[in-house]
Amino acid sequence: MEKKFARTLVTTALPYANGPVHIGHLAGVYVPADIYTRYLRMKGEDVIMIGGSDEHGVPITLKARAEGVSPQDIVDRYHGIIKKSFEELGISFDIYSRTTSKIHCQTASDFFRRLYDKGEFIEKTSMQYYDEEAKQFLADRYIVGTCPHCGYDHAYGDQCEKCGTSLSANDLIDPHSAITGSKPVKKETKHWYLPLDKWEPALRKWILEGHREWKPNVYGQCKSWLDLGLQPRAVSRDLDWGVPVPVEGAEGKVLYVWFDAPIGYISNTKELLPDRWEEYWKRDDTRIINFIGKDNIVFHCIVFPAMLMADGGYQLPENVPANEFLNLEGDKISTSRNWAVWLHEYLEEFPGKQDVLRYVLTANAPETKDNDFTWRDFQARNNNELVAIFGNFVNRSIVLTCKYFGGTVPERGELTEYDRQTLDEFKDVKETLGNNIEHFRFRDALRDAMNLARIGNKYLADTEPWKLAKTDMNRVATILNVALQITANLAIAFEPFLPFSSEKLRKMINMPEANWNKLGSIDILAAGSALEKPELLFEKIEDAVIEAQMQKLECIKQENIIKNFRPEPVAPSVQIDDFGKLDIRVGKVLDCQKVPKADKLLQFKIDDGLGGRTIVSGIAKYYAPEDLVGKEVCFIANLEPRKLKGIVSQGMILSAEDAGGRLVVIGPQGEVKPGCQVK
Repeated sequence: MEKKFARTLVTTALPYANGPVHIGHLAGVYVPADIYTRYLRMKGEDVIMIGGSDEHGVPITLKARAEGVSPQDIVDRYHGIIKKSFEELGISFDIYSRTTSKIHCQTASDFFRRLYDKGEFIEKTSMQYYDEEAKQFLADRYIVGTCPHCGYDHAYGDQCEKCGTSLSANDLIDPHSAITGSKPVKKETKHWYLPLDKWEPALRKWILEGHREWKPNVYGQCKSWLDLGLQPRAVSRDLDWGVPVPVEGAEGKVLYVWFDAPIGYISNTKELLPDRWEEYWKRDDTRIINFIGKDNIVFHCIVFPAMLMADGGYQLPENVPANEFLNLEGDKISTSRNWAVWLHEYLEEFPGKQDVLRYVLTANAPETKDNDFTWRDFQARNNNELVAIFGNFVNRSIVLTCKYFGGTVPERGELTEYDRQTLDEFKDVKETLGNNIEHFRFRDALRDAMNLARIGNKYLADTEPWKLAKTDMNRVATILNVALQITANLAIAFEPFLPFSSEKLRKMINMPEANWNKLGSIDILAAGSALEKPELLFEKIEDAVIEAQMQKLECIKQENIIKNFRPEPVAPSVQIDDFGKLDIRVGKVLDCQKVPKADKLLQFKIDDGLGGRTIVSGIAKYYAPEDLVGKEVCFIANLEPRKLKGIVSQGMILSAEDAGGRLVVIGPQGEVKPGCQVK
């Protein structure tokens, strides 16, 4: 029998405060968590949702150093942006705090000290990279070198951002300090480690035997780690930004961010409920749900539970419903490459369309495998589903009621067999939709909600009350009463997913609250109750709006190509006499045509000052023929003639390959007569 819980604690992975939040974060963690929490609140359950910014760690110190400001300046800036963005999107945290708060620093320090006093840590001395010029140990992100896998010369000590391979600083070729550029030395340092291997048997039993119901991607990743065998993991590091290690002799050392951050769930609950926080963390009738992304599975299912086991006073999570990754236009979202749709920018560029983003991210959620966000799909889902199905049905129902019954809910007469069939189609919606949400199948639950609108649209299309208005107003009254009851059901069903639109709809039909227990009922709106003036719930998104977003991404792509451009190594040396054998001249393009059945080839007629010649060049991908007519170009005049697609080519037009791989034709800066030599 399924266990009953008195209360639910929902936590969301703490976004890292070195940048804003993007759609990958939303689809992976925050929108699903908000749907789940709103659903439980609608049912009247005791639930709180805890969030906050993760504000310690090396990337923040790197960004601060690059901008010439303090780490606190960085986290203050991004914590503010993130918190405001979440509020505007309707992510309904009961508290959204931060790991630089006093209560968090004290909670994390006390947690470490309890484990230290119980003898739960191992002390280890090891050799680590040290920058003698900066006089500090170097975290992996502070070490830069050449990737041994792809040869990229600016790989970090933890990962190569070009090929994506995970690295250690010892893997790098020619490592140097990102702070001073000097070559680091190895120096001895002491740290504390959590012996995960000690907790491996307990973790195996808890996860592999006790939580087979977890999502396959979560269960599978945990099993993989456990089968490989767990190793001790450092809980401290040499850094001056973070929670100081509360042990004598640990000066210059802070708690590792992976240890520090999840304690933020506890400290933020303390901040919200200083007198009751233990009810949500230490009572066995509390259900704890950790919403996280794919990259946090190990930390939340193995490392953090091991910390809680070592403490001994806390409940472990009941479920950790992690999603996979959301890609953008077929490419992995990347903060460092600015390849993302940033939430704060979306909210500025699409005012009033919070629910459109929530809808698309839920409908396309990466629940079982990586998925892809595209602007064309965003537009299609808005126009073809929110506007054409949901919005269209609601608008027709209310407009027709205003037209025929003065905006008052009409009395329902005797139901026909077709009416009853229609109502039967959604009588189980509360159970079906609720079951999907409770089992973290949010895409399916959203489909259940949208199916209500499909049922309503079909009902109005089949019954055609606008035609019956000429002959049978009693029948029209019954049809519109049924349509309005479906409309009221939509306001309830969509409440967890689209809170802004649901609120707007409830105001139009004068329904004060979305009562979950009424979902599926056909008596939500009383006959005689007044409706407000209808408004469109959603509006069509035009092609120009989407094209602007796609152009924005194309500009980012080109910027990344230029930023990451590395020239090819210089070819082997040649003698000056070898170069002198080439007769390079200036010519003027008299005519240019595409070569039939050859996508890459253009045929040029060149005025070479010597009577003219034909040259075939493979640059059709980069130029329209008419754009080259009249231009002066450089070409090799003494190249052996060669037949291409039946055309004899008498030379080679010179071009340069830019950072993006585009060929650019080379010509003289000023006007030069055809036939002049390049020397």
